[in-house]
Amino acid sequence: MQWHSKNFNELTNHELYSILKARTDVFVVEQNCAYPELDNYDQESIHYYGTIKNEIAAYVRLLPKGLKYEDAAAIGRVLVSKKFRSHGIAREIMERSIDFIVDEWKENNIKIQAQDYLKDFYRSLGFIQISDVYLEDGIPHIDMQFK
Repeated sequence: MQWHSKNFNELTNHELYSILKARTDVFVVEQNCAYPELDNYDQESIHYYGTIKNEIAAYVRLLPKGLKYEDAAAIGRVLVSKKFRSHGIAREIMERSIDFIVDEWKENNIKIQAQDYLKDFYRSLGFIQISDVYLEDGIPHIDMQFK
């Protein structure tokens, strides 16, 4: 696995296309959910992803404090491409993302909007639930915070 962290302006056209395709494949097609994938956060975020043979295996979007939440950085658009699942890659990319935010941005307050069925996974990484379950684009979600 080769890991990359790039801001929006560092991404090549090919990299940006691959990222948007992976996000659309998982969040729109696989989850059968029409939602505003392009939300104007990409331009100010860090795009952290792992590739295997130049194919995106895993991806997260890291949002600096003040972009989505005034008081916290955020991790969003967490995905592992279908053919690379069940190999621990989700845990690895989340651990790397937390380390990036803590080490590079010196930020310990991290929030996520997690799909409710994944709450135990995120708890195992140090996140706690801070909201009731709510629907986001027709999918049950909860807000969680890294502690």
